Amino acid sequence: MLDYSKYQIAAADPEPSSMIETFRAIGYSLQTAVADIIDNSISANAKNIWIDFEWKGAATWLSIKDDGIGMSSDQIIQAMRPGSKNPNEERSVKDLGRFGLGLKTASFSQCRKLSVVSKRTDTTPSFWTWDLDFVKDSHAWNLIQYLPDQFNNSLKDMPSGTVIIWNDLDRLVKNLNENDKNALDKFMKEMDDVKKHLAMVFHRFIESKRVKLIFQNREIEPWDPFLIDHSATQKFPEDPLLNNKIRVRGFVLPHKSKLTEQVFEVAKGTKGWNAQQGFYIYRNERLLVAGDWLGMFRKEEHYKLARIQIDLPNNMDAEWQIDIKKSIARPPFSLTDQLKAYAVSVRNQAVEVYRHKGKILQRKFANVQFQPVWLEKIRHGKRFFEVNREHPVIQSLINSSDINQLLRLIEETVPVPLITIRESEQPELQGQPFEESDQEPVKKLMKEMYHQLITNGRSDEQAKSIILNIEPFNLYPHFAEYLN
Repeated sequence: MLDYSKYQIAAADPEPSSMIETFRAIGYSLQTAVADIIDNSISANAKNIWIDFEWKGAATWLSIKDDGIGMSSDQIIQAMRPGSKNPNEERSVKDLGRFGLGLKTASFSQCRKLSVVSKRTDTTPSFWTWDLDFVKDSHAWNLIQYLPDQFNNSLKDMPSGTVIIWNDLDRLVKNLNENDKNALDKFMKEMDDVKKHLAMVFHRFIESKRVKLIFQNREIEPWDPFLIDHSATQKFPEDPLLNNKIRVRGFVLPHKSKLTEQVFEVAKGTKGWNAQQGFYIYRNERLLVAGDWLGMFRKEEHYKLARIQIDLPNNMDAEWQIDIKKSIARPPFSLTDQLKAYAVSVRNQAVEVYRHKGKILQRKFANVQFQPVWLEKIRHGKRFFEVNREHPVIQSLINSSDINQLLRLIEETVPVPLITIRESEQPELQGQPFEESDQEPVKKLMKEMYHQLITNGRSDEQAKSIILNIEPFNLYPHFAEYLN
């Protein structure tokens, strides 16, 4: 260890305004910022949390109030001090924080005035405010004892609790006019996204009735990503890892045919079915990461019914590289193989459910020859691709008009070198036919093919089996239900 007495020292205190601007750039969204504030309320044993706002254009405010244990004046000051906790300190097993930065960084990311008013049982409320313009002008880390007038009595009828108030929401409503309908619509869309995000992140707290989240006087209903209560959901056994410190459990959601239209729409979440597949990582039952294969697999249509729950304690943040925003988590290298093996079994079952109807038909008529669109050929030692003229759809087009010259042109111009390079460099970007595009043409072609086969004397099952063995229809077995 160095003998520090031998060396000259110099102060290098951070410039307050510059440091706060750095905090503002950490990368919170409005949704993750509000969720971070609610973490503090839950850690303070709140049973009810109210999220409220008032649209006033550039003067719009947002507040988060709870009925937790509250804080004294000194405790508010400590809570508003950046880095109020050492992330390496031992914490309560129920604590949802870590860095002692969440209140500040989440709030600063959205507003320039952060006010906190709080009271403990049998005390009067105390309040303090961070005003970033005052910090900039004074060049000092100074709070001001200020509270917006409309919140003077916000804790009057409560034995204890805390209110977090955001004013000067410059990242959201700067320079907006209160009478601008388009601005109001965009703001309300943001608020709706916040509500949906909270329903997802805290769904286990809401389901167990430990916490009520009240958004503009209406309770938030939980969004369960696993449809646990649905009779057709397939539940895998829980797999404990690291001496039961980590628990993993897989779910395969029901086929669309087993869901009502309303349940199907709700279960797809805010990003759609494909985006919601993957791991769901929870710390103390608070959702950190929703629908991510953690670099182990690509997101593909066939696996969209697979969702896997991972439960972590709050003393493994460093091993899982959990960030300040609590929106990123990466498994330690020692667990990657175990998680991947577990995920493979869940994904395989998800494919079975996804392709169920098509696979039954394919097994019944296994002697039907598969028909690809392109045939790989070797000519003078060189690889090229030829359009399969025996393909039923192409054959039908050829019979209707002479397009051989067009097909020859297509064959001669397939960008094989480019395809090879792209597949080698970025295989995850290689899409399936009609993937993420309008799939109505696929349905239409399948229907036309189906009616043609029925007209030619094929039975319903034979026609469907033939279609499901034709590229690219084989990628869309779930469309078979639309053919009758």
